[in-house]
Amino acid sequence: MVSILYIYNVFDLDLLSWHYPLLILAGFVAGFINTMAGGGSLITLPLMIFMGLPSAVANGTNRIAIFMSAFSANAGFKSKGISNYPFNVYLGLSGLLGALIGAQIAIDIKGELFNKILAIIMIIVVLIIVFKPKIDSIQVTERLKGKHLLISLLTFFFIGIYGGFINAGIGFVIMLFLHYYNRLNLIKVNATKVVIVLIYTTGAIVTFAIAGKINWIYALFLASGNFLGGWVSSRWSVKKGEKVIKLFLLIMVFIMSVRLWFFNS
Repeated sequence: MVSILYIYNVFDLDLLSWHYPLLILAGFVAGFINTMAGGGSLITLPLMIFMGLPSAVANGTNRIAIFMSAFSANAGFKSKGISNYPFNVYLGLSGLLGALIGAQIAIDIKGELFNKILAIIMIIVVLIIVFKPKIDSIQVTERLKGKHLLISLLTFFFIGIYGGFINAGIGFVIMLFLHYYNRLNLIKVNATKVVIVLIYTTGAIVTFAIAGKINWIYALFLASGNFLGGWVSSRWSVKKGEKVIKLFLLIMVFIMSVRLWFFNS
């Protein structure tokens, strides 16, 4: 009994609090959405701020959950035989360098203006992906080497900066680039995306952790939901194919854009 009370006091856990089951539920939904398209952080970040976390701590705490959903999603895609190695690792490492910069910025600077710009970009992204002319996969080959790889590495360095800064909605940007520049189908796009996010998020986690901007208890509960959501979504998206991914893109971009534009404060 004494040991149980000791653990309770050390971790400051309120076993009857509604925070923890809600964090698990929100984590599952966010993990599912992040794997299918992106924008899950727009659920988890406001929730943790509402629970009383400072915005920088909520931002840092959210990275643990993002890491876990990317990790489980990657395992899910691999179990279905979907992989794009080593291209995904190259882009992930480039994004990691950028994320170290972006996470450091995020510790001291807020991004309300950038969020409004992002809201407009997201609408453009989803319109292009949803209403694009059908691409003949027989005539179009993937572009993963040479100058295309170099341009991709440079692009993902800057994507990594934003990913390190706040990450919300970055999945749409990654999907747009991989789909239209590297010519990957949307299932391969998602499988590549989760590896990239997994790698660069490690840099963001280290930066936030050093600055003491992670609530590890909240992170544990949120990440457990994200892990399960990423696993379920990765396997389900492969089974359902590109049409359901486009539907999620349309829905989540609309919700995210409204949230970014009208509720920044």
